[in-house]
Amino acid sequence: MGHLITPSELPDWVPGKVICASDGQGWRGVALRGYRYLGQDVYIPPMRDYMIVSYRRGLTPMERRFEGAWKQTRCAPGSISLLTREQRSNWNWSENIDVFHVYLTEDLLGRLASEALGHSMASIRLNDVLNVEDPVLTAGVEAIQREAREPAIGGHLYVEAVAAQLGLHLLRHYAELALRERPDSSRLSPLLCARITDYIDTHLHETLELQALACVAGLGVCSFSRRFRASFGSAPYAYVLARRLERAKRLLANPALALKQIAAECGFADQAHMTRVFKARLGVTPGALRAESLR
Repeated sequence: MGHLITPSELPDWVPGKVICASDGQGWRGVALRGYRYLGQDVYIPPMRDYMIVSYRRGLTPMERRFEGAWKQTRCAPGSISLLTREQRSNWNWSENIDVFHVYLTEDLLGRLASEALGHSMASIRLNDVLNVEDPVLTAGVEAIQREAREPAIGGHLYVEAVAAQLGLHLLRHYAELALRERPDSSRLSPLLCARITDYIDTHLHETLELQALACVAGLGVCSFSRRFRASFGSAPYAYVLARRLERAKRLLANPALALKQIAAECGFADQAHMTRVFKARLGVTPGALRAESLR
């Protein structure tokens, strides 16, 4: 790979008016620049850093060729685009827009991934994401740009903490990781455990199939089941059932929620199914447990 362009060199390829910048603030591993762009058709050489693009003003058709075919979408305030480092790309948009770029260095993401997984990284690659609405990324970029505009005491510590949160979120949801050394094949990595737990909690109200959980981990069903049990101390089905019970117990504290509604929100087949599980696991019905907690 030849020369990788830095954030300060990007305007040579994508001309725009700088509306905000973190230049000279001494941040480590993270930088921010805001631009006001006219519609244009541009080529961007491989960049040194990973880039998060947060759209703040204007609605525009957006096309990008990340590798291979073009992708098309419409970007508006709240939209997020991602661009991995060392990746050539072509962009085309027709309307005027304001955007904020947050740049995260290879060292930062590599350190975060290594700490999360307990192994050094051979490579980290962000997925081809042209348009996603992600409140975590949007809020993180907003916090960083506020600090760039109005620096306060401990600003670099604050920004670097936010950047770490953004980096971990990217690693969990939008990245492909290659390890330098083979991890313990008997267990799931901490990052995979976090991904699976997030997936279960997000889809707890749905029917959770073993195949779907194995796909989240990128494993076959048998390998996933074995490594899940070694990592969580129980079979996937038992773990999911325990999460359903935990959520149901929390919701029972709200007297405005009907038992039927709680059963649906926790993924039980119906109220009767929830009652059977409560009696088998806890020795009490949901109704009796609610009555006791409300005394």
